[in-house]
Amino acid sequence: MTDSTTDPALSSFLDVDADHPFPIQNLPYGVFTPPNTTVPRVGVAIGDHVLDLALLNEEGAFDTLNLRNVRPFAQPSLNEFMALGAEAWAAVREQIQTLLRADTDELRDDASLRERALWPREDVALHLPVEVGDYTDFYSSKQHATNVGTMFRGAENALKDNWVHLPVGYHGRASSVILSGQDVRRPCGQTRPDDDAPPVFGPSKLLDFELETGFFVGDGNALGTSIPIDTADEHIFGMVLVNDWSARDIQGWEYDPLGPFLGKSFATTISPWVVPMAALEPFRTAGPTQEPEPLDYLQAEGDAAYDITLEVDLQTPSMAEPHTICRSNTKHLYWTMRQQLAHHTINGCNARPGDLMASGTISGPTEDSYGSMLELSWRGENPVALPGDETRSFLEDGDRVVLRGYAQGDGYRVGFGPAEGTVLPATCT
Repeated sequence: MTDSTTDPALSSFLDVDADHPFPIQNLPYGVFTPPNTTVPRVGVAIGDHVLDLALLNEEGAFDTLNLRNVRPFAQPSLNEFMALGAEAWAAVREQIQTLLRADTDELRDDASLRERALWPREDVALHLPVEVGDYTDFYSSKQHATNVGTMFRGAENALKDNWVHLPVGYHGRASSVILSGQDVRRPCGQTRPDDDAPPVFGPSKLLDFELETGFFVGDGNALGTSIPIDTADEHIFGMVLVNDWSARDIQGWEYDPLGPFLGKSFATTISPWVVPMAALEPFRTAGPTQEPEPLDYLQAEGDAAYDITLEVDLQTPSMAEPHTICRSNTKHLYWTMRQQLAHHTINGCNARPGDLMASGTISGPTEDSYGSMLELSWRGENPVALPGDETRSFLEDGDRVVLRGYAQGDGYRVGFGPAEGTVLPATCT
């Protein structure tokens, strides 16, 4: 299903190449600071530019939507805009697209307004787009869960009994969600490398990335109520790429019986642009068959998976450019975003604007589509070959990890922008 905002025939008065991640059919939201001010505000990416929505609102561009009193774009985060709900998101998206269309003269022919409202993306500073209130990480890839379970419990016990009945997840740490480009320091903690000896303290030796996507909740639900799966899509504002960095050795010692803690809470990197779900609507597809059939509250009609190509590049300090080590796709996810949100709130938990819910590691059916070093090197037994005769079993200091994602349309591409970070040495005290 498509609507007028995703029509492949649409074009902007700005030149945007067919393989550019930010065409007029995308219009992802972010928070930026122009070079002439220190005040962050909300904008959208269009080609190699950022459109200043706060300025356009003050200029009356959204007067028919009655947003001047609300001023959702003159904010250091997207939270207030997300809280307005699906009808407001749709109306704003349509108006932005109208202003940017090649056949609309309002912005195209107003040189003064263009100069004040359109900024070269390379000249602005990007910020974390959302004030993340709560962060939940799911475990929604069956292939990933099977791979990890096989490593640690054997193929016959790879999946726990509950895995095919509900979207398994854990509550992460919102304070350490960081913007793409920020370095990640190797964490320190307790590990137990020898099962016959006491634990030791020191830097993680098994640092890993996790290829994930995440979605932000828009308007949420009141405490004690739930979001039905049939209306869950209306509460999902948009998606980002997520690297939920993982210290496998710290996690392996601490997770039993309560799950991830210090091995995960040191850093979670997200991409800077939030791709609205409207832009991804043409890329809906059928996901994996769910057997056994989920309980009624997790069932809904229609396709709920998305065909989004994902890649992971790794660049070591000795490499001149990044090397792709993984290619996967969100369509491999067993549990969908609407199922994740419906399950998360079924007990009356209140989701709020800005809550981040991540997919968990996304692994495909082939070895080159595994979404973590743990799987790509199969627990270190088969190191990943890199250019220059280098290999990696896990990440080393100075390694740069870059996640990329896009959905390919008919003559246009909806991209996310990278989620990247470089590993710094530990500073254990």
